[in-house]
Amino acid sequence: MILCSGESLIDMVPEGDTFRPLAGGAVYNTAIALGRLGTPTGYLWPISRDPFGELLLAPLTEAGVDTGLCPRSDRLTTLALVTLSDGDAVYSFYDEGSAGRMLSPDDIPTLPDRIEAIFAGGISLVPDPCGAAVETLIERNHDRLPVMIDPNIRPFFISDADAFRARLHRILPQADIVKLSTDDLEWLHPGLAPEDAARKVLELGPRIVLLTGGASGARALWSGETVSAPAIRTDVADTIGAGDTFNAGVLASLRRQGVLSKNGIAGITGEQIHAALTLGAQAAAITVSRPGANPPWAHEMPA
Repeated sequence: MILCSGESLIDMVPEGDTFRPLAGGAVYNTAIALGRLGTPTGYLWPISRDPFGELLLAPLTEAGVDTGLCPRSDRLTTLALVTLSDGDAVYSFYDEGSAGRMLSPDDIPTLPDRIEAIFAGGISLVPDPCGAAVETLIERNHDRLPVMIDPNIRPFFISDADAFRARLHRILPQADIVKLSTDDLEWLHPGLAPEDAARKVLELGPRIVLLTGGASGARALWSGETVSAPAIRTDVADTIGAGDTFNAGVLASLRRQGVLSKNGIAGITGEQIHAALTLGAQAAAITVSRPGANPPWAHEMPA
């Protein structure tokens, strides 16, 4: 089972003169995408007992995601209010004291033996105590479990850039796989070409750094020659959840190929990486072809 740990929240999306609540969050989206792809998946993040918490639980349950490690909380669900400015989405977060924000390192349980790998990232890495909690989860388990991290950097959410950079420099060396977009790399290493910036991250210690660039496809930097896979051409409705679904496709492929382990990733081949990038691209293409973060089910994937 792949354990996903990171934010779930409610996006309040404009709809006429009011707002429509939609379940979201980068790591939450990846957990649902993994479950829909038929991969045994668990989720570790506090779920509020408020009505929005129930709205978050329903898609997890439908996708077969194990929520047994999710603590239930009387604190409120994080809200992200989405407004439009000249057609661009602007987010206002209502997060102080929320169920997810207040996850602490003391809340991180001993992981059951059925956990095979950890996926973490998103804005949950930024604030404390939840950022410290995710860091603790990785620190305690990275020696025996493969870890994939997608920091999904959102500069508008980062109030202390130096503290966040320091956290990333602690946790990225503990990861086996790091996924970064070109925007992430520009924030981490301003002025460097994306591939040069990705190599800087690779030098920190991960086995594989995945570099995604939307329509330009995905590349994997590792100990061998760079592996590339093109994006799948499709009519784009929007790009919400594309990267989160790509992550799920990569992890699902690695597990199916039998290389989602510390030893498996250490001995991985270029062909196996290419297969993972391809499945990630195929899954992401379906997500962007329809509105919202709506990852594909296994039966929708190419044979």
